[in-house]
Amino acid sequence: MSKILIKNGTIIDGSREKRFDADILIDGDKIVKIGKIDEKVDRIIDASGKIVAPGFIDTHSHSDLKVLVEPFVEPKLRQGITTEVLGQDGISMAPLPKEYVSSWRKNLAGLDGDSDELGWDWETTDNYLKLMEKNGCCPNESYLVPHGNIRMEAMGLEARPATDEELEKMKQITRREMEAGAAGLSTGLIYIPCAYSDTKEMIEICKVAAEFDRPLVIHQRSEADTMIESMNEVITIAKESGVKIHFSHFKICGKNNWHLIKDIVALLDKCKEEGIEISYDQYPYVAGSTMLGVIIPPWAHAGGTDKLVERLGNPSDREKMKHDIINGIPGWDNFIEFAGFDGIYVTSVKTKANEDCIGKSLLEIAEMKGKDKFDAVFDLLKEEENAVGMYDYYGKDEHIVTFLTREESNVCTDGLLAGKPHPRVYGSFPRVIGKFVREMKALSLEEAIYKMTNKPAKTFKLENRGLLKEGYFADVVIFDENTTIDKGTFVDPIQRPEGISHVMVNGVLAIDDYEATKALSGKVIRIKK
Repeated sequence: MSKILIKNGTIIDGSREKRFDADILIDGDKIVKIGKIDEKVDRIIDASGKIVAPGFIDTHSHSDLKVLVEPFVEPKLRQGITTEVLGQDGISMAPLPKEYVSSWRKNLAGLDGDSDELGWDWETTDNYLKLMEKNGCCPNESYLVPHGNIRMEAMGLEARPATDEELEKMKQITRREMEAGAAGLSTGLIYIPCAYSDTKEMIEICKVAAEFDRPLVIHQRSEADTMIESMNEVITIAKESGVKIHFSHFKICGKNNWHLIKDIVALLDKCKEEGIEISYDQYPYVAGSTMLGVIIPPWAHAGGTDKLVERLGNPSDREKMKHDIINGIPGWDNFIEFAGFDGIYVTSVKTKANEDCIGKSLLEIAEMKGKDKFDAVFDLLKEEENAVGMYDYYGKDEHIVTFLTREESNVCTDGLLAGKPHPRVYGSFPRVIGKFVREMKALSLEEAIYKMTNKPAKTFKLENRGLLKEGYFADVVIFDENTTIDKGTFVDPIQRPEGISHVMVNGVLAIDDYEATKALSGKVIRIKK
C-alpha cells in the first residue's frame, strides 16, 4: 500500500459546494486527509492549475461482457469514469440458465457484443460477479439484475403475459439476485423478452426491488410518440410497488415529438410535488445508439433470435414486418419513422462479409447493395443473426440542456463498445465539461461534477464514493477545466478526450499523466441490504 499526495489542486468535491484549494493525502485505497499537507509520501502529484474531483460514475454502461475479456476498460477510464453500473436495459449476462445460452448470446450480441473466450457457465448473478472478481476489473463495477434474464429463467422467451405462478418464480429469482448484491432491477421495454411483459408483471417484480430499497432502472416503452403514456405507466409502477424510478437515457425522439417536452417537464414536476422518487441519466449527444434489431416489430422476435432469423427468411413475414414499419403499431417505438433510413447508421456487425456496412446509413447500405431499403436491412439482420449495432439521430442540444439542468438528472455514457461505436463511449463526461459547462454555460462546473459523482452515488447506494471526503475511497480524477473536451465524431469516434491527465481507482492510478497503467484496482461492488 502506498501513500500518494495530490498537491496544489483546486478541489470540486462533488457536494455542489464552491471549489477550494487544498491538498489530498491518499493512503492505500482511502482518502485520509484534505487540507494543507506536508508529509513524507511515496508519490507526489502536482495538480497546479487543475481541478481535482471525485471519479465519475457511469450509471448506464454496457461493459458487461467487455470487462470479462478486457478487464481494463480504457475508453471509460480515459474519460474519468471510475465506477460503472452494468446490467442495463433488462438484457445482460446473468442470470443465464444453460439451456438458453446459445439463443441469449445472439440476443445480447448487438448490445454488449459476444465472445467465444468465455465459458458462459455462470448461471447466476453471484457467479457472474465472482468471475469478475477473479479476473480483476478497472473501473469499479456494480450490477443491476435484468428483467429479461429473470423472465427468461422463469418462462423462457415466449411472447405472452406471465401466469401468476411464473410471476411468483420471477419474484423468487429477483430476490435471489438482490441478495447477491445487485444494485437494482433493470428493464428495457422495447427489448425482447421484456417487451412482452405487462404493467402487472412490472409491479410485482418491482415490489421485491422496493423491499431491498433498490431502484427500477428503466428504458421505458416509448421515448417517442407515446412517451407521456409510457411515463404514466412507469409512475403507476412506482405508486403500486413502492419502487424508486430511474429512467435510462432520458430524452424525446423525433422532430414530430419535440412539442411533448413541455408536457414531459410538467409530469416530472407533478411527480416531485407528489413525492414520487424519480431520477434519470442522459448522455450529451443528439443521437442515440442501440441494436439494429429494434427496428423490427416485437412480434417478429417471439421465441428468441433463432426464430427472428427464420422469419427474416420468410417472404410473408417480411411483408408483414414492412407493413408494420410503414404503418406503425400502437405502443411500439418505430425507429424508422422518427429517424428514417438516412438517419440510422450501422456501428458494428459480427461477420467480415458485412464489415463494409459499418459507418454507413441504412439508405447508403441499400444503395451500395443495389437492394430495396427494407430488403437490405432485413438481409443484413438475417446474415448477422441480429448482431448489428446502430446509432440514430433524435434531437437538439437545447433539449439536452432542458433535461440536464433539472435536479433529477445525472450523466451517463450508454456506450456500446463494439465496432465503430457512438462517440459517447469515449467522450460523454468530458463533453459535458467542455461543451455544456465551458462553451454553452448551461450549468456550473460544480453542478456538473455533482451530477457525475455524488448524485449517482446516492441514487445507487454506492457507499463511500462520489465525494472527495476523508474516509472515502480514493476514486479521483484530475483535469484541466479549460481544455477538457471530447474529440470523437460519428465519422471517427475512437478518439481519446483531451484534458484528463490522471484517473485513480481505489488509490491506484489507472491513467497516470495521460498514460494507461493497465492496473486492475477496481472492486466489484455488491450492495448490502
